[in-house]
Amino acid sequence: MKNFVVKTIANAGALAVAVWLLDKITLTGDSTGKKIGTLLIVALLFGLVNFLVKPVVKVLTFPLFILTLGLITLVVNALMLLLTSWLADKLDVSFHVEGFWTAVLGGLIISVVSWALNVMLPDED
Repeated sequence: MKNFVVKTIANAGALAVAVWLLDKITLTGDSTGKKIGTLLIVALLFGLVNFLVKPVVKVLTFPLFILTLGLITLVVNALMLLLTSWLADKLDVSFHVEGFWTAVLGGLIISVVSWALNVMLPDED
């Protein structure tokens, strides 16, 4: 359970950095508390999408992973971020990613920041 909470907080931090750096990734809220709550909800959605959908997409696109030497990962990460944005819209959560190339750059930022945070944060249960 502790590992799940740590990874969710790391995802929320990575999403916050992407929102801060990119103008076309928006997160709105009346107060800081609501923005933090929204970030945690989006982090949970993003974690759920990465847990359920990403492995299926990776299996289906395995030949492209080999052909592009893994660079298709950028596209897969962008699609997962766009799917998270779509789900947030359907659930009336104020998080939006505008455009594919913004999602590619956002996915890259989230991957790097999440990796760095997971290296620094404890990983035991």
